[in-house]
Amino acid sequence: MDDAPGPPRPLVLRYPIVALTVVVGVLGAGAWVAGFGVAVQWGFAVFALVIAGIQAVRMIGELRRRRFGIDILAIIAIVATVAVGEVIASMIIVLMVSGGKALEDFAQGRAQQELTALLDREPRTAHRLDAGSIDAGSIDAVDIPAGDVVVGDRILVRSGEAVPVDGILTTATAAFDESSLTGESLPRTRVQGEQVLSGSVNGNTSATIRATARAEDSQYQAIVALVKQASSNRAPVVRLADRYAVPFTAVSLLLAGVAWWLSGDPVRFAEVLVLATPCPLVLAAPVALMGGMSRAARNGIIVKGGGVLELLAGVRTAVFDKTGTLTRGTPEIVHIDVLPPWDETTLLTLVASAEQSSSHVLAASIVESARARGLTPRRVLRSTEVAAQGVTATLDDHLVSVGTLQFAQTIAPGTVAAPLIGGEMAIYVVIDGCAAGTIIATDAVRQNASATIAGLRNAGVERILMLTGDAQATADHVAHEVGITEVQADCLPIDKVHALHSITSRPVLMIGDGVNDSPVLASADIGIAMGARGATAASEAASAVILLDDISVVLRAVQIGHDTVRIAMQSIWLGIALSLALMLIAAFGLIPATLGAGIQEIVDLATILNALRALRDRTQTAPPTTPAIEPKAPALLTQH
Repeated sequence: MDDAPGPPRPLVLRYPIVALTVVVGVLGAGAWVAGFGVAVQWGFAVFALVIAGIQAVRMIGELRRRRFGIDILAIIAIVATVAVGEVIASMIIVLMVSGGKALEDFAQGRAQQELTALLDREPRTAHRLDAGSIDAGSIDAVDIPAGDVVVGDRILVRSGEAVPVDGILTTATAAFDESSLTGESLPRTRVQGEQVLSGSVNGNTSATIRATARAEDSQYQAIVALVKQASSNRAPVVRLADRYAVPFTAVSLLLAGVAWWLSGDPVRFAEVLVLATPCPLVLAAPVALMGGMSRAARNGIIVKGGGVLELLAGVRTAVFDKTGTLTRGTPEIVHIDVLPPWDETTLLTLVASAEQSSSHVLAASIVESARARGLTPRRVLRSTEVAAQGVTATLDDHLVSVGTLQFAQTIAPGTVAAPLIGGEMAIYVVIDGCAAGTIIATDAVRQNASATIAGLRNAGVERILMLTGDAQATADHVAHEVGITEVQADCLPIDKVHALHSITSRPVLMIGDGVNDSPVLASADIGIAMGARGATAASEAASAVILLDDISVVLRAVQIGHDTVRIAMQSIWLGIALSLALMLIAAFGLIPATLGAGIQEIVDLATILNALRALRDRTQTAPPTTPAIEPKAPALLTQH
């Protein structure tokens, strides 16, 4: 784990040219008052030309990397104002150009405050208990970096501290604030043996956990990794702003040249160019997009770069997985159909034994049902899982396979499909190569799924469909409940990828929840992984990760994309329009160079303030009800 960042450097060291410009300006003003006006003019002129030279060297470096910016306008404006004797204007331009980085840092810091807050809350220290320590109040706890914790360590978590790594609670009970992981505002009480996720904040009493993962494999650190990735990507709309540089530069130089030619006065050339400085184009788009990313984080969405927001703004097709996405992903067993010679108790015990190490969505329900009946799963010698199909486990005395109908039929060809009604799903059991029974379960549709689908249509999404590995009857029932008319059932992961590639109405948004969804999430224009799932294949393959167990956040993500891109483009064009209007006025000699340089600073500030509007939440059209948010285990669940 990275060490904690050191204290920020003093402003003078972070922005030396700004500091030097201010010092030169203050000294020059004093010298001017003292009667050394000519010397001040020469001093300002030389200083401005030196800074222009430094900027020119940087610009040449950018050109060699095939990146054409609009610093050339500022450089020409500095040289032009010096040439016509407008040295005060040249100093203002120098301050504006050198201060652009400071202004950008301020705006970016304001825009990404939510992302920064997530990083700042990253647990960095753990209190490891010696093997002989007995209670949570032991003085034998040793402070170590969280990155040094190994699986099996006993960790003391004091009151008000964040859990440093994922673990199992060894204290009788403890209350944890899991809002940074799940969005649930109320503390959640955990009992001994339950899982506790890193990033959870302990309540009023100390607690101990046994580490089940290293720091880099734990829940909160996975979120931090996503945030760092989100902060580093350069969005297409930012590159689009860069592309405006060439025509904007050409128009500005042409307008300044025409003003000089018509007036016969070279001062007019300088007066026009001081109003063509680059800050609105350079800063507006990245500030708006970073603000949108921060707003998304505040709403429980980590997007991996501003480019994702731009794609979300243009989504034309949305594709949903079913289990764990449109449904809650916590199915309940309705009944068990047993074939002779097996009985229900033995069958459930064997199935729970096979499922206890599985990641599929029915596994937890089966194991929980077995334990509720007082059954103890048996020891598994070996287990093999086929994504989206099933699991085969070798026990001491039986070979047990649990999964879909197709999976069961490959092992026991005589397996017969179970009749299903009203959204039921079936899991087929094969023992020692023969069909042994079927477990029927239901998985409730999320209560705001229907409103979310309607909201997406209102937001401009033209086509919405469902891709699922479940049976057609089950898929059709869920689709009817939520308002989806296009359904493809019995899909393997590769079938979902092929279906996605065949869609022509793009960009395509895919929303999924499961290891088997990873290929299709990676294949979509935008992939969204549902739930706080940690460092999983799905979250790594997705373009964005929703940290809340709430389907309506998908709609919120699309709305944030719309707002952010609109504000980014609005800010770019606001800067261009104001600059062009002011340049036209200056072309007629109505704005002196020094006044123009000051006005341009106001234009820059107005553009940045407009871009920062992307931070603000607006009235959402999201569904009115939000289900209770349940924390999820780090491992993604794979649907059968």
